[in-house]
Amino acid sequence: MSIDIRGVNKSFGDFAALTDINLAIPSGKITALLGPSGGGKTTLLRIVAGLENADSGTVSIEGADTTNVPARKRNIGFVFQHYAVFKHLTVAGNVGFGLSIRHRPKDEIAAKVNELLELVHLEQFADRLPSQLSGGQRQRMALARALAIQPALLLLDEPFGALDAKVRKELREWLRELHDKMHVTTVFVTHDQEEALEVADNVVVINSGTVEQVGPPATLYDEPASPFVMGFLGEVTTLGGQLIRPHDIVIHTDPRPGALAGTIVRAQRVGFEARLHVRPEGAAADGSSDVLVNLTRTFARSLGLHEGEQVWLEPEDGATTLPAAGVSASGRPAPVLGSPRREGEDVAGSLTSKDVAGSLTDCRCDYAPGSVRLHGSGCWLA
Repeated sequence: MSIDIRGVNKSFGDFAALTDINLAIPSGKITALLGPSGGGKTTLLRIVAGLENADSGTVSIEGADTTNVPARKRNIGFVFQHYAVFKHLTVAGNVGFGLSIRHRPKDEIAAKVNELLELVHLEQFADRLPSQLSGGQRQRMALARALAIQPALLLLDEPFGALDAKVRKELREWLRELHDKMHVTTVFVTHDQEEALEVADNVVVINSGTVEQVGPPATLYDEPASPFVMGFLGEVTTLGGQLIRPHDIVIHTDPRPGALAGTIVRAQRVGFEARLHVRPEGAAADGSSDVLVNLTRTFARSLGLHEGEQVWLEPEDGATTLPAAGVSASGRPAPVLGSPRREGEDVAGSLTSKDVAGSLTDCRCDYAPGSVRLHGSGCWLA
């Protein structure tokens, strides 16, 4: 059951929650809407469900325009973060509620409820009340209730957000296994990067009401379209003016051509990891330029690394990097980023006058194709 979203906009007063959302969600897959809190993920999910109306744009499900179709007629199962269970009904009563209000025969309801309770491993709790279940069990019950009506589409709004880390991990694995058995098109909202990368077939990164990037988890992680995507999908640090992941940095105890020299100013042990903070030579003492390097504890021990030791850093071959200060106004990576430029210096690169206007601050400049000459001291290309 594919979903096609075209030109969707939504505002709450002066706040633009969604801006020109265009998105195709494939049938039979799990798609994650990933982004920071307040980015518009839940608003988009509720618009797809029919629980919220867009100001403009269309939503089509399996080729049919459902923009103005009431939620109850969309055949959608919805799972809320805080379960939204009926406290006075048993587990079996909650799971079968959707079928009961559809006036299905009692024997059919009983058979479907038993089937789903077995599927979510709650058959032994059929006669208990929700208050007698753990958080993870209540969430599985809520998911079984959503599946009982055999929805064409399953929507989940941060389904594991209220659970502790261990239970979340177990339920992520369980949800993936469940989907592989049922193949119902599923869309879930999360701000947990690990959850999205582990469970989803496709990830939609949303920030400030706009779509930053869409693709399979591996593609987004290895080929981020922007510094925001790279930073949101995992830890990043800066090495030689480039954003890079801390585990993609090679550390040497002897000088290497082209490697950045620095001193280990802090060493932390976090589980199996050793996290080193390396201050480049001549860098500010406030730590703003420190480079974070992540190693396994065993490898760090084998090198005998400790605070105060001089080391040399370079990117791992094939490491993903992006310019540290972002992109130009046109969306292309700026050729020189995050470093001071000198008066009269030429900055070569693929720039347009729009790039110059949007990326040079507190400077006067002469623009010619392929070159920008700066006037004034302390200019930055940012």
